[in-house]
Amino acid sequence: MQDQFIVQELSEKILASQKVFMRKVYSWMTGGLLITTLVSMFVFSSGMVFNFLNSTTLIILIVLQLGAVVSLSGWAMRMSTPVAAAIFLLYSALTGLTFSSIFVIYTMESILNVFLSSALMFGTISAWAFFTKKDLSPWGTFFFMGLVGIIIASLVNLFLASSALGFVISVVGVLVFAGLTAYDTQKIKEMHLVRISGGQAEANTAIVGALILYLDFINLFLMLLRLFGNRR
Repeated sequence: MQDQFIVQELSEKILASQKVFMRKVYSWMTGGLLITTLVSMFVFSSGMVFNFLNSTTLIILIVLQLGAVVSLSGWAMRMSTPVAAAIFLLYSALTGLTFSSIFVIYTMESILNVFLSSALMFGTISAWAFFTKKDLSPWGTFFFMGLVGIIIASLVNLFLASSALGFVISVVGVLVFAGLTAYDTQKIKEMHLVRISGGQAEANTAIVGALILYLDFINLFLMLLRLFGNRR
């Protein structure tokens, strides 16, 4: 009976610690989204957006974004926390530059509506994934293959320019990124178990977790925007 009480008390302490950790993850993610939003709106409202629509500038921005993601994903644990944070915030700002173009394509009202819908959907799925007892790890490969399929289909559609294929990609994309949101939330929650002592390792893990969920949210938002956004 005493052993059972000890196990239950330990489980409650771990859950409480995971909640604190996930709040840090969501705080970093929210900060990143705020920077992306402010940068994209400033670039659009100032008219600078048209400077970023040429292919050369877009390629440079995409390369810089990929570099930031690879750096954080591969070497975050070797970085100091300020450096990891700076790279994440820089990535968020670079994404804001590329995202400024959506204000040229879609109406402000529809962007806001889709953003709020995406936030509600993301929050609900992520909260469920955190509290559920269901193990989502077996679904990881399925979601990853779905992501690969979306990337390949999107590249093919660059040449076909098929609206029907674009619609299918967006629908499948919503399902895949909704699934990835749940899978990644649970994975990040479990990542905390090896960083439970706190310190720099835990802080950097929170930033990496924020990047992962930030990417899930951004892509979920884009897929929903393609489906429900009103074009100008």
